[in-house]
This record gives sequence, C-alpha cells and structure tokens, in this order.
Amino acid sequence: MLPEQHLAPYAAHSDQGQGRCFAEKPASTRSQFQRDRDRIIHSSAFRRLEYKTQVFLNHEGDLFRTRLTHSLEVAQIGRSVARELRLNEDLVEAISLAHDLGHTPFGHAGQDALNLCMQGHGGFEHNLQSLRVVDVLEQHYGAFDGLNLMFETREGILKHCALAQARTLGPVGQRFIARTQPTLEAQLTDLADQIAYNNHDIDDGLRSGLITTQQLEEVDFYARHRRQVERAYPDLPGRRAIYETLRRMIDALAADLIANSRKLLQEANPGSVDQVRAGAPLIRFSDAMQAEAALLKRFLRENLYRHYLVNRMTAKARRIVRELFEAFIAEPALLPPDYQFKPGEHEPQARKIADYIAGMTDRYAVREHKRLFSLDDL
Repeated sequence: MLPEQHLAPYAAHSDQGQGRCFAEKPASTRSQFQRDRDRIIHSSAFRRLEYKTQVFLNHEGDLFRTRLTHSLEVAQIGRSVARELRLNEDLVEAISLAHDLGHTPFGHAGQDALNLCMQGHGGFEHNLQSLRVVDVLEQHYGAFDGLNLMFETREGILKHCALAQARTLGPVGQRFIARTQPTLEAQLTDLADQIAYNNHDIDDGLRSGLITTQQLEEVDFYARHRRQVERAYPDLPGRRAIYETLRRMIDALAADLIANSRKLLQEANPGSVDQVRAGAPLIRFSDAMQAEAALLKRFLRENLYRHYLVNRMTAKARRIVRELFEAFIAEPALLPPDYQFKPGEHEPQARKIADYIAGMTDRYAVREHKRLFSLDDL
C-alpha cells in the first residue's frame, strides 16, 4: 500500500476511514480510496457517462463535453488543488469520477422531467441516484450489491440531500440532520465541479455559436483574462485565444481556492477529520472570487442555458423522458424483465422505472422512445 504520510492531519487517511458497509480484506497494493476509484472506473455506469450530455445532446457533435469528460476534468482540477493543500488526492479523484453516475440522459432537463414523473413516488434527485448506483444498482460482486465503497467516498458523492431523504439513508445521511461538514476532500470536489463546468460550458457555448466572445466581454472576469491574452499574444488565432483565456481563468480560480482555503485551514488548524466535520466549511473561494464566479454563472444561465435553441433541445428531452415514464408505468410489460416488479420485491415499480430511465444514455433514450412510439418499423 502506498504511504500517506505526506497528508495533513486534517486530510482523510484511507486507513482511518469509517469503512465499508460489507467488511473486506484490504488490498495489498492499493489504498482504500484507490480501490474505490478503480471500482468506479470499471463500473457500467461510468462507461455510460460517455454518451450522457452536459448542455448539448450527445448526437449534436463529437466535440462537446459529456458527463465522462466533465468528470475527468473535475478529477484533474481536484487532484491539483488537493496536492497543494496536502489532502487525499485519491479520495478527491474517486468522488469526482462518481459524482455524476446517477445523472439522467439529457442533463438537468432529463432530471427535472423524471423528478416531475416521480412526484408521489419519492421524487428523483441525481445525487441520491449516484449513491444508489454505487450502493445498489451496480452488480459486479458475489458478496454484495453495489460497489461497497468507503463511507468517505459515498459521503462525497451525496453533495445535497433533503432532510426527509437523509433520514432514510443511515450514517451517510446523518450530516444533513446534524448539520456537520463532510471531509475537506468532498468540499473540494464540489468546488472543482463548479470550476470545470463553468469554464467548459463557455468553451462549448462558443463552439456552438450560441454565445459570442462579444457577449462574454460583458463579464469582467472573462474580459480581464482575454485582455491578458491579447497583450501576450496579439496575433493568436481565435480558438487558441479562447483556450488560452479559459486556461488562465481556471488557473485563477484554482489559485484563489488554494490560497483562501490554505488561510482558512491555518486559522482553524483542525487536527483531524472529526474536527473538520464539527467546524465551518474550510475549502472556499475568497469573497471577491466567489462574486466573480457567481456573475459568470449568471451570464451562462441567462445567455446559454436559456438560449431558445437550448430550450428547444430541452423541451424535446423532457418530452422523451416523460413519455417513456408514462408508457412504462401504464404498461410495465414493456420494460426489460430486470426492471419489471416481481412479487416479494421491496422496490416499487415506479422506482425501477426511474432506475431504467436514469441509466439510459442520450442516444439509447432516443432509440427507446422511437421503438415505443414510432410506426415506421411496423
């Protein structure tokens, strides 16, 4: 097992974690969190992320981000920051790679549609579904359902949770009831996620033509870094200038996160993970950078996520998810056998349908909808 002596006292040490739901003999060549990361990478749900969308539907172009590329970018940013703060990089990577496993096809549009369908059946939330994927739905091992991940990895996957749901989750939901903090690694992954999606959504938005560099000049954070690029490379072509600008923006966000978090950690001086849990969040942007990130996010919400062409795509996506759910709930015999309710099972039919739809890729959902509703193949 690789040593973790370089980690700070407040980092999550794999040999001091809260363990797995089912006891297993430790691996001889990997730490507990490395083992979690490897199980996530080899899971079926992780492979399907390649064909699940971020903002644009998967079939619209090969150059746009998917949930898979997004998760890899989150892991890269998270590991870089963790190294500087002497946190556990392997735990950050495991959480990063797993945090979107429960996302529906078609991004947030699919999630919102499925949540509406599941009203009266417990609702649907992708963080809870990601935890459900690693706890229950992955079927690779003879001794247990799911991947049997470490508590700290599962805790990091569950970023948000309603109080009513938290009460049903046992120890992993307790922090939402007690209002305590997760590990610093989980706090970091949440912010690495924000850094990644804000910047790659700019890149995808510009590539698609739905937003322009002229519009982005209204955002001071972007404009400031764009001016730096123009001064350093006056003749740089358009795409390269965009890449150079985004690279500098990511660097600035990461540098601020490192500097401000380091200051907070020095002031609080937690001596253990337990002290981290009992205190205030310690991985944070400075107030000034948080304000700039909020303005960037607002720009994207108003100019990209609500663009009329994106609205058209998401309207189609919501319709596909809604009509699939309605067809399956009305006639469960249309479902594959593994997703049909059987006498004696605890999972209600609606939840099994949600599992089936949430596990679909964009293109599979489109094909399944066509198989059910198109008359062309009769």
